[in-house]
Amino acid sequence: MVAHDFSRLVTLACHDLRTPLATVNGFAKTLLRAGELEEGDAHFVGLIDAAAEQMNDLLDLLGLAARIESGRYEPALGEVDTLELVRSNDERVEANGSGETVETDATAVRRSLGALAAAVLRHGGVESVVWTVRGRELELASVTAAAARVVTGEEPKDLGALVARIAIERVGGSLELEGETLRVRL
Repeated sequence: MVAHDFSRLVTLACHDLRTPLATVNGFAKTLLRAGELEEGDAHFVGLIDAAAEQMNDLLDLLGLAARIESGRYEPALGEVDTLELVRSNDERVEANGSGETVETDATAVRRSLGALAAAVLRHGGVESVVWTVRGRELELASVTAAAARVVTGEEPKDLGALVARIAIERVGGSLELEGETLRVRL
């Protein structure tokens, strides 16, 4: 199978998986909103709901990678402040510094930066990470040796981190590891 054909196959699979996933997610949300579940059951349905959301995010990442690989990715360019790109609802991810307005695909880049922070948290044995923003330069610390191998792609253990690199480079950015700091330039 040609790489281009494989990318189309992956794109189709991502599309087709969304229907059953939407069913699972929809029923989980309906059950939770009804409020008639016992505490233990509500907890399990909440886990199903969270897992469905994660699966949806993974399908988004895989679909993005397939579109980039096949040359069908057209970045949705718009202006966004770089500090806003690294802000997260995850209390383990801190963001500080001074941003700069850039023109980029804000959705893809925001998701990519979030995936990099999540990979460092998941694989690095750290409880929190900090994004420091200086205009177009974003620094993520503290990237331990274990997390470094994952975010650089040397050890392909995290889909989000792998797709993040591809997406950031596709919109003209770069990633470089210096010691325990991942430097992203947009």
